[in-house]
Amino acid sequence: MKLNDLRPVDGATKKASRVGRGHGSGSGKTSGRGHKGQKARSGGGVRPQFEGGQMPLYRRLPKRGFNNKRFAKHYIIVNVGDLMRMDEGDTVTAETLAQKGVISLPKVNDGLKVLGDGELTKKLDVKATAFTAAAKEKIEAAGGTCEVI
Repeated sequence: MKLNDLRPVDGATKKASRVGRGHGSGSGKTSGRGHKGQKARSGGGVRPQFEGGQMPLYRRLPKRGFNNKRFAKHYIIVNVGDLMRMDEGDTVTAETLAQKGVISLPKVNDGLKVLGDGELTKKLDVKATAFTAAAKEKIEAAGGTCEVI
């Protein structure tokens, strides 16, 4: 058997019904949409979850619980491995990282947070808003300092 011999099993495929091809076809004139009304129009119909003007379920149910979205801190995240792009003995801030191209700096939201992924062999003085325990350990193990600003 070759690729050009392959064909679907009998009965697996069915020709699409062509609507709007005359009344003899069984779906001519209104093309199976009935007469007038919202669903008969082009682009007509209602969106999912629409309940005919009744107050929808998602608005009827009470909103409960706490959502941290409004109060969450939005840090610029940098891993320890990304700090290897800096020079030995540099002072690392969000501005110096932006100059080196490690981060893009439209705005520093709630500050810079250093995470512990990667390896660091250079001695750096890092000034950031927050450090993870692993990041602090790796920076200090390389002979650098961590300063919370």
